[in-house]
Amino acid sequence: MAAVVVFFVCLAIFFAFTVSVVLSWGLLAVLPLLLSVLTALLLYRRSPAGKRVSVLVLGDIGRSPRMQYHAISLAKEGFDVDLVGFSGSKPHQGVLNNKRISQHFLPEPPTFPKVVPRFLHYILKAVFQSVQLLAVLLVQTEKPAYLLVQNPPAIPTLAIAWLVCLLRGTRFLIDWHNYGYTILGLALSPKHPLLMFSKWYEGFFGTLSSGNLCVTNAMKKDLLAKWGIRAVTMYDRPPLIFRSFETEEQHELFCRLRKEYPVFGSRSGEADSKRTAFTEETEDGTVRQIADRPALLVSSTSWTEDEDFSILLNALEVYEKSAAEKGCQLPDLICAITGKGPQKEYYQGLIAKKKFQHVQICTPWLAAEDYPKLLGSADLGVCLHYSSSGLDLPMKVVDMFGCGLPVCAIHFNCLHELVKHEENGLVFHNEEQLAKQIQDLLDGFPVTQGKLKTFRDNLQSFQSLRWDQCWKDNVLPLLKH
Repeated sequence: MAAVVVFFVCLAIFFAFTVSVVLSWGLLAVLPLLLSVLTALLLYRRSPAGKRVSVLVLGDIGRSPRMQYHAISLAKEGFDVDLVGFSGSKPHQGVLNNKRISQHFLPEPPTFPKVVPRFLHYILKAVFQSVQLLAVLLVQTEKPAYLLVQNPPAIPTLAIAWLVCLLRGTRFLIDWHNYGYTILGLALSPKHPLLMFSKWYEGFFGTLSSGNLCVTNAMKKDLLAKWGIRAVTMYDRPPLIFRSFETEEQHELFCRLRKEYPVFGSRSGEADSKRTAFTEETEDGTVRQIADRPALLVSSTSWTEDEDFSILLNALEVYEKSAAEKGCQLPDLICAITGKGPQKEYYQGLIAKKKFQHVQICTPWLAAEDYPKLLGSADLGVCLHYSSSGLDLPMKVVDMFGCGLPVCAIHFNCLHELVKHEENGLVFHNEEQLAKQIQDLLDGFPVTQGKLKTFRDNLQSFQSLRWDQCWKDNVLPLLKH
């Protein structure tokens, strides 16, 4: 309510100033035009919206799976969807092939000279993005009944989204993935003015929403305690593309990947079209797993400071030493690390310097349709995601669990809402624990798969509840109010 008052006070001041200028200049003929504009704005706000939703993510649409899933689910329910964000990675086929979903790409902010102070850079970037968001949401898209916004980033998204909803008579919905100010806090001190403003801003505009979703029960409780915001918990759940894959499907994937990433090819080094590192086609045309195959470990990382890849790299170094010991029953290990990010080249340089004999590491960038296939073909997943707020859950683990893939995940506060230690995976606190867990799980592989098999069996209940049903139970009711 306070924001509405502030907005209309500013509007009144603007018109009062305009009228005073007009009167002082004697240009009374301008007043009818101003009144016409105001009348048109009010009529426009009251015009019917139809069954349409705008979905906004101030990020790469292709790397925002949850918002893509929202768009697909909305389209299935008969809504026309305007999906707004940055271009870059290829979106889900369900987005590309759906006639009800229209993508609207925002231009990337300009690069400012290094002489521009960082604080001024933030301001200029926010101003640029605000103008672009207003142009897309007010001009390029039709009036929606709802505007669903991903948070974070909060600045300038929440303020602009609220203003657009106010002007268009649209319901303002926020999907809380995390807190923007806690991410900012990774680089700033707790008392930094920008951090303090960001926290106030996020809470202030968050309270102006018409409805809220969040990703954990811990966040639901925190939103209520911190800002009085009532939210519905919508856990990330995997769509059906994340599943266990048959040996024939795995073989087809490995045959394609080996062309660009030799670690997936035959370990003999020969160009054998019927054999990969893990599978082989027999003379009668059937495909089987190789008896002494290596284990396939998969991890997905954003290659940023909040995901310390050195933890996994150091654990693999310990694994290498253990696997080289006489009488050891550890298998050779192929480790595929997917994802893009600012520190990827740095770690690729470190990996290249390693002289491993029993561990091979590759860093593929996969097509969207191949990522679930790789997870569904792997033996163990590792998650290095550490929540800045301690209130969100790693979607990469959700994807792995959807494929029936057990996970070793680094500990943080609410991880227990997803990873149950010693039930569907293991939780570690440091690289020493991770190294031990990998060795314990893979000892005697592939003949012995004790805990791995137990974890896979326990994941079947998780695999039974998918995104579509969870979305209908938790999100669809918000759209019927």
